[in-house]
Amino acid sequence: MKKLLPFIIFLFPSNAFAEITAKYVTSAQISIDSPYVITNAAPSSYSISGNNVTTSTGTGDSVVTNAIGGLNLGSLSNGVPALVNTNKTVTTAGSAFSLSESCQAGDVTQSAITPSSGIATLPVLGGQTTVISGGTAGSLALTSLSSGIHTCTAGGSGTSCIGSTTVQITID
Repeated sequence: MKKLLPFIIFLFPSNAFAEITAKYVTSAQISIDSPYVITNAAPSSYSISGNNVTTSTGTGDSVVTNAIGGLNLGSLSNGVPALVNTNKTVTTAGSAFSLSESCQAGDVTQSAITPSSGIATLPVLGGQTTVISGGTAGSLALTSLSSGIHTCTAGGSGTSCIGSTTVQITID
């Protein structure tokens, strides 16, 4: 009987059904960077220090002794504060004195910057300015075939292309 078992299996084959699904997803992406500008305007600042120096502000009947000037934030002109002058005199004549005073006028408020042809025309600022020019398409091209073969032709600066194919096979 054991010798007949293989022949019996061939006489009565079992039916096996399977469903096979194949899914192909092809995608392509081309991008061109747009131009942008990062600008940090320089701030306004004022400082004074000294030894054997008497300071005051104002003139005539409006003199305030032992006061220092500086930035008048209540009086802004195009984003820059007005400067209040500091009057200085040596306290003890004939004695040694030291004085250090510095003032930096900040950048004025800028109007909108409009890039043209990927390059922005910028004002000269005292702060840090970073300019990124926009990409140019040039000969940028991407072909994506259903076979999963992608061909990317590089464009000008600031461009990129990505092509991908995903194959998913399901046996149920």
